[in-house]
Amino acid sequence: MSDRWRGVVAALLNPDLRAVLAETIGASELSDARRARAKARLREIGLLSETAGGDVFDEDFVRSILAENAPTRPTGVVRFLDRDGRIIRWPVRFDDLLELLQWVAARALEPSAAYTEAEINERLAAFTDDVALLRRHLVDAGVVARTPSGSEYRLAGSGP
Repeated sequence: MSDRWRGVVAALLNPDLRAVLAETIGASELSDARRARAKARLREIGLLSETAGGDVFDEDFVRSILAENAPTRPTGVVRFLDRDGRIIRWPVRFDDLLELLQWVAARALEPSAAYTEAEINERLAAFTDDVALLRRHLVDAGVVARTPSGSEYRLAGSGP
């Protein structure tokens, strides 16, 4: 779905653009009845508001339309993932990195299972092209434990 409407609605908030639009359209003579129907319709949809001094363009209404339809910012680990669930950027804050690493570990590794380096690399490849960096982050953050020889990996706290 196109977001071109956003530019149109945002343009309505700019007084200079509205003035140029009015000039470009040209002021055609409307009968009193047609002008009254048009104003009533503009009030009905929210673009005009009645005030003591007459009708005014309702910028707050237009801003509310933009706010209602503003895309929501992703939260949690999805901020760091593409649509396929692969890491596209690394968090700067350690708490965010730890959350991402725990998310990956929960999806890639089975509790109490032990993995060789080749096996863990294969499982982590679903989340990144830089498997060595992800594996290192997992170990350094204490999410995954590695034997001193480096021959075996497992979720931290899930086995011998």
